[in-house]
Amino acid sequence: MPPRHHRTDLAAFAEGLAARLPDSWTSTYTRHAAYHDQIATTNTVWDMGAVGYAASNFVLGHQAVLARADGARLLLFDRPRYRHQFMLGALEPDAPDDAFHQVPEPNGIAIPADPARAAAQAARRLLPRFEDALRRVRHQTTHPVPRRPEPSLVPGAVSLIWHPDGIVGAVTGVREATGALYGAGFQYHPYHRQFLLPATYGDREQIARVQILSEHLARIGVGVTMRPARPAPPPSAQPARPPSPAAASASR
Repeated sequence: MPPRHHRTDLAAFAEGLAARLPDSWTSTYTRHAAYHDQIATTNTVWDMGAVGYAASNFVLGHQAVLARADGARLLLFDRPRYRHQFMLGALEPDAPDDAFHQVPEPNGIAIPADPARAAAQAARRLLPRFEDALRRVRHQTTHPVPRRPEPSLVPGAVSLIWHPDGIVGAVTGVREATGALYGAGFQYHPYHRQFLLPATYGDREQIARVQILSEHLARIGVGVTMRPARPAPPPSAQPARPPSPAAASASR
């Protein structure tokens, strides 16, 4: 959907914003002739809210990418239908998919068309959660979150495993069994490559749900196997919050 207008001052605004943000940022302005020209950038928008929606559903026409020496990047564009506002959101860092596991998106914000006010809002509302998300992704790039051990896949059956923290895992190659797993409260977790039944149900409730699951599966001719899991290695400790690039430069 094309926006109703394209501001003529985005490039100048982006430079003014970059100059006022904490640390040292540079700005690169780009115009787009068509929607597909923006996809290479908007596909990396790190946002599940309004910024991600606008970047995916509107023809931006032009944009500016604000970049920092450590690889952090922000995307700036016109806010569709709001003449006096822009949208500012984070772009994903270059990292393996697994590094984003359980890291919340640092959703972006709408900002006023005044560089000083916009920088103040970005510093207060966007950058802290962006920095935290970056820190977690960078840590998990070198210290991946351990995956839960998977039960062995048994043909024609559902294999259950009782993890040390009380969560029950399941795998199956029987398509008809997946509905029974969902019905019993299991949810599929792609990172762990298995269905998981939360420990928050408590032992009694879990046992009851597993029993109901087994009876349901027996009626459709699917067997169930269960075994305890070996303890997984503990996750690496979270790193201390790193100093900002400006502080790091000052300490050299």
